[in-house]
Amino acid sequence: MRQTDTMTRPPLDRDLARRMLATAYDEARQGLSEGGIPIGAALFHRDGTLLGSGHNRRVQEDDASVHAETDAFRKAGRRRDYPDCVMVTTLSPCWYCSGLVRQFNIGTVVIGESENFHGGHDWLDELGVEVIVLDDPACTEILKTFIHEHPELWHEDIGL
Repeated sequence: MRQTDTMTRPPLDRDLARRMLATAYDEARQGLSEGGIPIGAALFHRDGTLLGSGHNRRVQEDDASVHAETDAFRKAGRRRDYPDCVMVTTLSPCWYCSGLVRQFNIGTVVIGESENFHGGHDWLDELGVEVIVLDDPACTEILKTFIHEHPELWHEDIGL
């Protein structure tokens, strides 16, 4: 098990987590409006300061690596305090994005929903990352509708 600061600091406040999720959800809606997959993410400091936000742009940029979490991470710039950061995502992170959280020792992951896709968040939890699944109905619905309307895009690489 990876030792992180999660053992010494209090859990992230759920009300703050929900407020952070609103930023990621706005990014998901932006992605949908661009013709992409409606998954959004944001990287915050634990104190609630937004560091960067983004959305899945693999369709828009014809680049399979531009997942929401990687987009938000890149826009946040270089950091020295990743254990004090919170990755907020509208959907359970895939293995690629879970690896990003692990690689950079991001301390907390807030997930809007894991009904449409259950990624690597159990693994992150086992490694000592604080994982908060909010089961947000709006996050579930926007992606469920997209999957129903565009199964070919969803199954192209995310919903394998």
